[in-house]
Amino acid sequence: MRNYILPFRDLVVSPGLTVPVLIDNQMSVSCVKTATGAGHHQLILVPQHSWSYPTNVDDIYHFGTMADVVQILTMPDGAIHALVRTTDVVALREIEVKDGLFSATTEVIKIADDMNAEQTQMLRDILADNMQALASSTRKFKAEKLRNVLNNYPLPAFVDSVIQTADIDTDVAVKVLCADSWEKKLTILLEEVKLMAETVKIEESINKRIHQQMEQGRREAILQEKMRALQKEMGEDDGEMDTANIRKKIQKSAMPNDAKEKAMNEWKRMRSMSPMSNEGGLLKTYLDELLAMPWDKSDEAPIDLKKAREVLDSEHSGMQAVKERILEHIAVMKKTKSNQGTILCFVGAPGVGKTSLGRSIATALGRKYQRISLGGISDEAHFRGHRKTYIGAQTGRIMDALKRCKTNNPVIVLDEIDKMGRDWRGDPESALLEILDPEQNKTFRDHYLEVDFDLSKVMFIATANSLNLSNALKDRMEIIEIPGYSMDDKIKIAREHLIERSARDTGWDVENIVISDDAIKHIIQNYTSEQGVREIKRELTAILRRSLLENNCEDIKTEFTPEKIDELLSVRKSAGFNKKIGFHAHA
Repeated sequence: MRNYILPFRDLVVSPGLTVPVLIDNQMSVSCVKTATGAGHHQLILVPQHSWSYPTNVDDIYHFGTMADVVQILTMPDGAIHALVRTTDVVALREIEVKDGLFSATTEVIKIADDMNAEQTQMLRDILADNMQALASSTRKFKAEKLRNVLNNYPLPAFVDSVIQTADIDTDVAVKVLCADSWEKKLTILLEEVKLMAETVKIEESINKRIHQQMEQGRREAILQEKMRALQKEMGEDDGEMDTANIRKKIQKSAMPNDAKEKAMNEWKRMRSMSPMSNEGGLLKTYLDELLAMPWDKSDEAPIDLKKAREVLDSEHSGMQAVKERILEHIAVMKKTKSNQGTILCFVGAPGVGKTSLGRSIATALGRKYQRISLGGISDEAHFRGHRKTYIGAQTGRIMDALKRCKTNNPVIVLDEIDKMGRDWRGDPESALLEILDPEQNKTFRDHYLEVDFDLSKVMFIATANSLNLSNALKDRMEIIEIPGYSMDDKIKIAREHLIERSARDTGWDVENIVISDDAIKHIIQNYTSEQGVREIKRELTAILRRSLLENNCEDIKTEFTPEKIDELLSVRKSAGFNKKIGFHAHA
């Protein structure tokens, strides 16, 4: 025999109960009327998966409760109040859907008659105690009502009350419904209630921890407000003013939008922290570094080729081919109004003027000058900086140089580029390749600042003592070899530059120094061995120092002849100060 199915939304009814049902869904109303109109007063109460009225077989569970319709009352709005008495648990077979109404044949699931068994009664009491504990922890329902059901109503009513009161999941409720003994039904419910109790404990622990953290944060915020109020009363509200000033500086800064957004996010974090906290201090230092960068500050001096030639000629004697190549580079810069082109790399022996050429180029262009020594560098962080989360973090040397010269287009000399190392801390050459590449350095990112900075306006010049460079570095630079000076060049450089510098270093009046070209040549031939002029200055300074010592610190006018020079430098010779072996001496 086929019976009509009345789908119930999120409701599983146990057998052996008389329950009132309100039916206001039009299809459900049709189901009741069709069943009772055909002379059948039985319906199958089946829970459904879907929230709306089911439309296919998969929308309902395949187990339900057989119920007799005892009474029907039709309301003016078309809804039905029905009173039904549940009898058996049934499994549905051959489910069909016709005109939206479900029907099926049924197979009764027999339930063992163990309501009064000792094990069942014990499980019922344990379940009641666990429901009592759950009620006290959740406070969503009162256990007194459940206890009243336990004491005055049969076991089916108690099971149904537990399902409804604890809001047991429909899948579990159907599993309870299909169990073939009351002992199994109670066991399933007990496991579910215990699981719910443990879940509540975990939630309480999490909520308690969150509450404590919120209370701690609220307490710190209140204390900070009190501290600010006290500082304001005492006229020491510098921290708040400083925070406001930083915000104004960020808003007025010329940094790009992504950098400004990053700065505002860090400022908001700093504002919420105590000025005395370590993190607050670190964030303030970070923002100060970000604001100190020359985002839009440039030296706008026009390029004058005539002035550039005069500067190079006045500061460097000889090396005409090198100076002409530099002037060609400056001419291209003037024409293109950019630094686009190859990076110049001066290669030569120590003392030939590689580093001073970089300073002269900066003077010729009217730009700031910075020198970065790369000798012995083996850590990539020297170029890229450290992550600001590290203790003692700071920007890389490139960003530090830009910050110190306060302009974004200086001349930066990368000195001794052939002396870089490489070890487990990283490969600094990889970072340097990005810095020297015009296609990549437009978006150079320092690890400390964590925002892009445009290095394309910087004029980089490299120096090296040898061509011991990687092919990648050579590809990015134009190698300009600076040969050693000739004898005439050395004499001219000594006459025009070195004597005056030595006099300044030792406190001499340059007018009191009388030295002929032959005497200078004598120093070069007998006391120096390098291709450059550094040793010449060192020996000139030595004879001036010795002369001061012999004349009681008086710089009396003295003619430094070759014989006089040998006499003054004989002490250095006997002490082994002079490095040249086998030089000729007259004394």
